[in-house]
Amino acid sequence: MLEKEKVYTLLKSELIQRISALKNVLNSSFEAVASEDTKSSAGDKHETSVSMAQLEQEKLTHQINVLLSLEQQLIKIQSDTIHTQVQLGSLIETNKGVFYISIGLGNIKSNDFNFFAVGKEAPLVQLLIGKKVGQVVEYNGSKTEIIRIV
Repeated sequence: MLEKEKVYTLLKSELIQRISALKNVLNSSFEAVASEDTKSSAGDKHETSVSMAQLEQEKLTHQINVLLSLEQQLIKIQSDTIHTQVQLGSLIETNKGVFYISIGLGNIKSNDFNFFAVGKEAPLVQLLIGKKVGQVVEYNGSKTEIIRIV
């Protein structure tokens, strides 16, 4: 049995774990650069190493900001609302799998079940929005039937 509250909690937990992991990597990167700076290495090799580390830090910071933005979007979703048609916040079971229309975080696995966290801007979701149980949409030559909406 699919429980939307449980799915929401799992998704939020996964998101927080990903943010935390990236922050840890970023902090380690800062520490590595700081320890490099204390060593008195002269020359292009040292400057290249520091520049590459700074680029990596910028990438990590961007990834963290994207995830923080997704977290803000997730907070706005009411997980206790029951839907009769597909919309933001719907948990839908289809012949292709289970989809939580929320934020684009991909496949989320737990011991109980797996689901795909997909944003409302995803092409398949755009086709599913407004549909009801029993309706079928076709995407990339594949038919997706809505079995249940929670």
